[in-house]
Amino acid sequence: MGKRYYCDYCDRSFQDNLHNRKKHLFGVQHHRAKKAWFDNFRDVATVLNEERTKEPCRKFLQTGQCVFGPNCRFSHMSESYMQMLEQKIDDEKRRKEDPDQGRSSTKRSIDEWLSRREKKRAALTSGRVLKIEEEECTENIEIPPYLLSIPDLPPSLHPPPNGGWKVTQQNEWG
Repeated sequence: MGKRYYCDYCDRSFQDNLHNRKKHLFGVQHHRAKKAWFDNFRDVATVLNEERTKEPCRKFLQTGQCVFGPNCRFSHMSESYMQMLEQKIDDEKRRKEDPDQGRSSTKRSIDEWLSRREKKRAALTSGRVLKIEEEECTENIEIPPYLLSIPDLPPSLHPPPNGGWKVTQQNEWG
């Protein structure tokens, strides 16, 4: 059996020879999969401008589905999602205008997280129970909505379950 070619965009593999590779790379399915992959990394302002130039898809508005899917020439984006994109663009502009503002809030939130973590560790080692206010601080974690919309998000980036992660004591072997 000869070598096999695997296409990451299409998630397919086939026998690797000149004819098969050319046929695949110039195929419609490959071009659509490649475009869909690179569309994930487009600038938010570009996406918003493109969607604003399109008319709304009547079929999508009526049924919530469209047979053309992402290849439809009409817009499937709701007004609320467009407003969320506008807010994201405004936030990015503010961060570019005042880069120190974003760093200070990030620094503060990291310091808060580290202090809560130390309190939890101290409570676990001493055996004391955390106060209700201390526990509520850990539950008010805000996850950016664009992270939750990414398909196949790694488990390390998923929000923690209610009640937090289970802490297990390790024995001397592991």
